[in-house]
Amino acid sequence: MSCYFRHMKDVFDEAGLEVTKENRKDVDRKVHEIAGVPYKDCPATGRRVKEMMGDAAGRKKLVRELAKMK
Repeated sequence: MSCYFRHMKDVFDEAGLEVTKENRKDVDRKVHEIAGVPYKDCPATGRRVKEMMGDAAGRKKLVRELAKMK
């Protein structure tokens, strides 16, 4: 699950969100939601997250939305 998480550590850190075994599934669902990709479509989510992280506005959206999970 969430093979793209390893590329998002700095985004999670910036959002102040610690990904744990207990919240990993919820975080995964939230990332899919933010990316606008149906849950469990990890390859498409990974591609979309990579695009978002390469764009200042997309990155801000990821950080802002993930910070709400704290």
